[in-house]
Amino acid sequence: MLPFGTHFGHSPDALLMLFMALALDAVFGEMGPLFRLAPHPVVLVGRLIGRLDKRLNKPSLPEADRKARGVVLVALMAALAVGVSLAIAFVARAVPHLWLIEVFAAATLIAQRSLFNHVDDVARALEHNGLEAGRYAVSRIVGRDPQSLDEHGVARAAIESLAENFADAVVAPAFWYVLLGLPGLVLYKTVNTLDSMVGYRNDKYRAFGWASARLDDAMNLVPARLAGLIVTLAALFAAKGRPWRALKTMITDARHHKSPNSGWPEAAMAGALDLALGGPRKYPGLVVDEKWIGRGRARATVADMDRALHLFSAACLIHAGLVILLLWVQAAL
Repeated sequence: MLPFGTHFGHSPDALLMLFMALALDAVFGEMGPLFRLAPHPVVLVGRLIGRLDKRLNKPSLPEADRKARGVVLVALMAALAVGVSLAIAFVARAVPHLWLIEVFAAATLIAQRSLFNHVDDVARALEHNGLEAGRYAVSRIVGRDPQSLDEHGVARAAIESLAENFADAVVAPAFWYVLLGLPGLVLYKTVNTLDSMVGYRNDKYRAFGWASARLDDAMNLVPARLAGLIVTLAALFAAKGRPWRALKTMITDARHHKSPNSGWPEAAMAGALDLALGGPRKYPGLVVDEKWIGRGRARATVADMDRALHLFSAACLIHAGLVILLLWVQAAL
């Protein structure tokens, strides 16, 4: 079922290691003290992408050449990600007890706890220190212009980020680990980082970042829809959650988002909380006139952010439960 087998060498079952990675991340999060001593793997990937961007992305070149160079960037980064992670996975599973390294590596590339903490920071800043503090806190997790946001805009932006990143930072990494083991997870995080750095539609990156953006869309196609379904199911257990409205909103409004994938968890979140998310938004140097997602209130509050965090927590528990369910089904076959 899994590319590395269920009991390769001295390692436990791959699905069990994934569950342990989810648990490790839930307890310790970003492991800040450790990564103050050494760079986080995503930081290292980002630095390399930045250097290759400067070397390959020449504005003076024709658009077709820049697009081709963007493909080269993706190929180089993908080959490096798969090569390094294959080596780590092989050593980790071949040597007694080193499988813990794979669990640790997987945990560092999943972001349940840190995502919860960042959104909770926005809620607490807005609640206790006012709008400017809320704008500063939300600027750490969204790319839009924070000065254009009122308190309701700050709350909506944080909730939207929570929904979208549940797919990008929790469900998708686990999904690709299930399919391809650690190399699948590392490849996904590399592609996702490429998209976040060069996958823009502005003059500088429209051609050069095309391959990165399209591959990221493809790799999120299934995880985003799965994340929307998990959020819908989590609404059964969240305070004042509306699972049927979440499902309906996801079906009718997911395509209102400019991304082919992000609208699915965002629409499910909007329906579950009876909010309207999305809508017109302002980025530095760019105004995007998007449709609203959901039929509820646009005037989101700190209380709505707290409800969103409860919903997210329930969704993470269900997601971990699905890993255990897969493990049980695998053992039964």
